Amino acid sequence: MTLSRRALIGALGLGAAAPAGVLAQDAPRGIIAPRVFGAFDRGAPRCAAPAGLRKTLVFAQDNRREFIEGAARGLALACRQRGLDFAVAHADNDPAAMVEHVRRAIADRAGALVTAPINVSTLAPVVRQFIAQGGYVGSIVPPPATTILNAPQLATGKALGDAAAAYIRNSLGGEARVVLLTHDTNQFLAQRFVAIRAALKAVPGARIIADISPRTVDKAGGHATMQTILLAHTRIDVVLGADTVVLGALAALREAGRARPDQFIGGIDGEPEALAEMRAGGPYKATVSLASPIFGYALAQHAADWLEGLSVPQGLDILPSLLLRESLVQFERDASDPAAVYHDPARRDAYLRAYGNICYDNRDDFVDFGWSSERR
Repeated sequence: MTLSRRALIGALGLGAAAPAGVLAQDAPRGIIAPRVFGAFDRGAPRCAAPAGLRKTLVFAQDNRREFIEGAARGLALACRQRGLDFAVAHADNDPAAMVEHVRRAIADRAGALVTAPINVSTLAPVVRQFIAQGGYVGSIVPPPATTILNAPQLATGKALGDAAAAYIRNSLGGEARVVLLTHDTNQFLAQRFVAIRAALKAVPGARIIADISPRTVDKAGGHATMQTILLAHTRIDVVLGADTVVLGALAALREAGRARPDQFIGGIDGEPEALAEMRAGGPYKATVSLASPIFGYALAQHAADWLEGLSVPQGLDILPSLLLRESLVQFERDASDPAAVYHDPARRDAYLRAYGNICYDNRDDFVDFGWSSERR
């Protein structure tokens, strides 16, 4: 099958029949005991290349928020440069649809899969089946995967929390009503909010008036949650969370006439709309960049390497950096050209850090625990 660069897998007519071979419930587990991986060895020996798999990468995409669309752009670029077909399977926040998309990728013997999981418990069994078939899996945070992409979550949260705390002290007179739009329902992201709360606790006048996980991680989720919060609170000084939900919350504040230039609205991910808000000089003061086009490009490079019998990382950090209005230009330049960043070791190392080694010959050593470089 030949796929277009951004084809929707749901339109491919692959059928829903279960593939022959290992059933999802019988697929073996990988490394389940937490482990600390050493630095990735780029000179590791070659392995066998997987046989009988198509040179196709499928992106199982949770929704269409800009952060994840940025990852798709990076994936597409690297696939084009490495000769892989590329398909996007949009689940639109439906976990059952994502499971079905992965099953179809297995049936079509796709060689590589990148996932942005919605529900880990339902997705994990079919991802293990994809791995058992010999394919490469890169996951954006949760296991299982050949390569886990994660950010140092405590460091990420600390960067945003410290910036907000400094703003409260220096620009709000040490007093602030704070809203946290969290991902506490996602155990793999919860640590970032532990760090944010710790930073705010150091400011006696910072009072958290709402600490809520929106139902969906997108603008609609943030918008709906802020509308509810505004029923109980008319003044809000600080809003923190992922860019996509915080942007939705800001829209709700504006609709209610509660947005102010002196507010500190801050996010995580470095989404383009957040950067545009920062350039405008309004309430959006900061974002912590997790450069999704760059890590998307890297994951597709690793997928192509895997299919050629090369060793790839088991863990991949996307390193956080705080962006303020005055530091946007260089970040936007890098995000617009992820290939140039990836192929320049000095620039790549400012964004990415790789750990561990795995290839087709030792594919059973895939990561089946919540990997983080912050684990000691």
